[in-house]
Amino acid sequence: MEKRKLGFWEIWNMSFGFLGIQFGFALQGGFMSRIFQTLGAEPHEIPGLWIAAPLTGLIVQPIIGYLSDNTWSPRFGRRKPYFLIGAILSSFALFFVPYSSALWIAAGFLWILDASINVSMEPFRALVADKLPDSQRSYGFVLQTLIIGIGTWIASNLPWLVNKMGFEDNSAPGVIPEYVKIAFGIGALVFLISILYTVLTTKEYPPKDIEAFKAEKRDKNFFGDLLASLKEMPSTMKKLGIIQFFSWFAFFTMWSMATPALTEHVFNSPAPNKELFDFTKPGQQEVFDTANKLFQTASDKVGSAMGLYGLSSMAFALLLTFYAAKRSVNRKYIHMFSLIAGGVGFILMGFIKDQSWLNVSFLLIGLSWGSILSMPYAMLSSSVNENKMGMMMGLFNMFIVIPQIIASLGGVNTLSKLFGDSAIAPMLLAGTSLVLGGLCNFLITEEKAIKG
Repeated sequence: MEKRKLGFWEIWNMSFGFLGIQFGFALQGGFMSRIFQTLGAEPHEIPGLWIAAPLTGLIVQPIIGYLSDNTWSPRFGRRKPYFLIGAILSSFALFFVPYSSALWIAAGFLWILDASINVSMEPFRALVADKLPDSQRSYGFVLQTLIIGIGTWIASNLPWLVNKMGFEDNSAPGVIPEYVKIAFGIGALVFLISILYTVLTTKEYPPKDIEAFKAEKRDKNFFGDLLASLKEMPSTMKKLGIIQFFSWFAFFTMWSMATPALTEHVFNSPAPNKELFDFTKPGQQEVFDTANKLFQTASDKVGSAMGLYGLSSMAFALLLTFYAAKRSVNRKYIHMFSLIAGGVGFILMGFIKDQSWLNVSFLLIGLSWGSILSMPYAMLSSSVNENKMGMMMGLFNMFIVIPQIIASLGGVNTLSKLFGDSAIAPMLLAGTSLVLGGLCNFLITEEKAIKG
């Protein structure tokens, strides 16, 4: 069946659920390390606490991809049931994670949250390839990125906005501030509503031959299909995997370490270690409260600055949306220069001491983020078997989660030492990794993947 070209609003509707998914990711990425520190984690412990996220993706995404490839319901479609299940579970986890009373509880909620987001997210990537002809896929993935940018910017600023509405940013030792809890509750609601919007406004194409689809489904099994898909992995996908490795190593380093690095390096307000305070002595509570208030305020500023990478990725995606609607784009060179720009943004952090230049850094990083969320998927979708799009998108996720697992198991702490012992060293590592990822785009040579 020849796929018809879709209009702007049809692609917008099928991508709108990404607004909620990105609310979840932005709140997780911008504030989980802050929650961990508030509950007593030391900076060197934070990457290890994040390991739940990539491990979950490694397991969940190929399974969900396989299941959605082999699902069809005349009423509910192929991908939509997984959107909805993931949204319900993600909203539950988002609401409760800031109420964690201990570090192990917060780490457990992160595990649940990331698993649930992955259940929703993986089918969204496959849906673009399902519904759009190859000539519109760059456009479709870029429009997803535009919505992701909107979600990143709004969600990253939610705690700051709620705080400005009058909720206190100070709290007892080991207790998450009230306004952070409210922000996460809003995020949970947005997640569920945006996914419901896509589910209710989007129709999916049925299999070309429903009887053949049912017969093939009976003969399949997950592990057999997994091995076959690994053997069929095209060379372009493997080359993209190298680029993804450096890209996601960099962003995992940012998500896990930006708050401790920047609150100390830029704002001189590191998280106070409650173990160093004797609260039975006069004045110690006041000293802790002052240091904690400075840390929470600095964390808000870091969160708002991080939101700017969502804003610039949104602007970048908007420009690409207008361009890709009428013309083909050179995916390879767009991705190369975008990653290098983000790398420069991270490296600049080593030389700044004020908010304005920090904003410039995150604006540059947003160019990388906008490209990471669109160009690799557009190149991939032009290179793989459409009947296995869900499985292939799930396998492609390996190249996202493996670098994050390596980073969390000591990669960040060990490699950061190459850049010294200062708090900002992990950000310099992230910048170097992004530049290397950009240069690896020279490996991509398949014309169809480059041009679409």
